[in-house]
Parts: sequence; C-alpha cells; structure tokens
Amino acid sequence: MKFGKRLQKQVTESLPEWRDKFLAYKRLKKLVRLVSASNSSPRRAAAEAAFVRLLDGEVDRFNAFFLEQEEEFVILHRELQEMVKKVATGEAGPCGAAEIRRVRKEIVDLHGEMVLLLNYSAINYTVISNRHRN
Repeated sequence: MKFGKRLQKQVTESLPEWRDKFLAYKRLKKLVRLVSASNSSPRRAAAEAAFVRLLDGEVDRFNAFFLEQEEEFVILHRELQEMVKKVATGEAGPCGAAEIRRVRKEIVDLHGEMVLLLNYSAINYTVISNRHRN
C-alpha cells in the first residue's frame, strides 16, 4: 500500500474533529512533483517557493493544534488528579463505586486521547520526513 493511501486510512480512523488538522500531504506531493518536473529555473524556483510556503504554513498549523491539545490535556490531567484525591480521601462524600468508575473512565479516556495525539504527531512527522527523502 502506498504511503498516501496509508495516511488517508489513518486520517479517516482519527477523531472526526482532528481530520482537517493533518498536514496537506497531497498538496505537498503535487508541489514536489512540480519542482522535480520543472526544467526552467524561474518555474522551478516558483514551485520551490510555493512548496516552502505551504510546508511552513502546514507545520505552523500542525504545531498550533498540537500545543492546543497538549494544553487541554495538562488542564484535564490536573482536574483528574483533584478528582482522584477527593475520591481517595473521601472528600467527595459518599461517592461509591459509580463515582470511582466514572473517574477511572475519564482517566482511560484521557490516556486514549493522548495516545491519539502521539499517533497524530508521528503521522505528520512521517509526512514531512517522507517528502524530505523524495
């Protein structure tokens, strides 16, 4: 399976609200092909400049999204730590097994989203390094 198809599969399997946050692989690939196919210096220079502008913009967009998600995770992690402390010390009142399950589920959900963010980051890094090698 070609890289572009594997990337598209990963994008469709990601969180729906993250799908437009991946780097624009197809657009970058088209510009790389244009650079490779250009024989004239001005045309090649224009294609290279367009590629660099697009790549810079995509990396900035990717980094902004990553930092935003990371900040949200840090805040949620702190909130979960407080919940765990309250449940463990009994400060939350007679919470029972249902409250403990809810807190555990939120911890598992946070972990799952953090793993997805790590995967998102690795995929976007692969797009950049894959384009750099070709």
